[in-house]
Amino acid sequence: MVDITFKSNTQRTAIAQAVVKVSHQKTIDTIVNKQVPKGDVFEMAKTAGLFAVKRTSDMIPDCHPLPVEFTAVRFKIDELFIKIEVEVKTVYKTGVEVEAMHGASVVALTMYDMLKPIDRGIEIQNIKLLEKKGGKSDFVKTEKFSHIKTSIIVCSDSVSAGTKEDKSGKAIQNKLIKFGIIANELQVVPDDVNKIQSQIKTALNSGAQLILLTGGTGLSPRDVTPEAVKPLLDREVPGVMETARNYGQNRMPLAMLSRGIAGIIGKTIVITLPGSVNGATESIDAIFPAVFHLYDMMEAKQH
Repeated sequence: MVDITFKSNTQRTAIAQAVVKVSHQKTIDTIVNKQVPKGDVFEMAKTAGLFAVKRTSDMIPDCHPLPVEFTAVRFKIDELFIKIEVEVKTVYKTGVEVEAMHGASVVALTMYDMLKPIDRGIEIQNIKLLEKKGGKSDFVKTEKFSHIKTSIIVCSDSVSAGTKEDKSGKAIQNKLIKFGIIANELQVVPDDVNKIQSQIKTALNSGAQLILLTGGTGLSPRDVTPEAVKPLLDREVPGVMETARNYGQNRMPLAMLSRGIAGIIGKTIVITLPGSVNGATESIDAIFPAVFHLYDMMEAKQH
């Protein structure tokens, strides 16, 4: 199965359709009047659909088992066509469109099985996805932010001295490409409050709209990135790092020790990330693209 461990839970919804076509009006009348020998077609088919939705991962090899938190099966008769809709909801890391389509398919097959003794001309048609919603990208449209000028600052004595290779800064660059952001400005500074602040001011003067600092968020006496950033902020946005820490703790308990902070300077978002590659990239997974909504909030405030 595809790795979804890096994803965060969001509400996911999908609606799928299947159509059962019968060959004459008598079949429709028999269904409506509940005179089909095998039983109540709509109730039986609905029950089968509910089972199918919950058992999708048992049938489709690459589907992840997930908590199904809502399922609705709806029927609409249109002349000789019975239109089936299956709606599924969950709060999870991956969508439920296959669950909805599997449910719709089994509803249609159940109807076919119940009706074939009285109607040899039944057809199943148009099994398809009608709608899907959910996932972080649904809440923030990343394409409108791909132009954002971004500066990455690596805070590390050893990288600055040339005794250690920078990996976190480059990993952040690669992560941002997913959102269409090309972060060409990558600078390295030692763990020094004045030098970190100076580099932030240089990035601001060059027009940076997003400044990401990596390193110096731990508990060592040399870890001074939060102390350097905080006095420069016009406003701190604590929820950003709360989200990153919570995300990290679900994967590594020691993430709770990160002292990262995030905030705004003018119209520029400034975020401090851990110095390890995993810590930095997991933080990106946790807070992007939702953090882009800060730009919309700042724009709305101007009006």
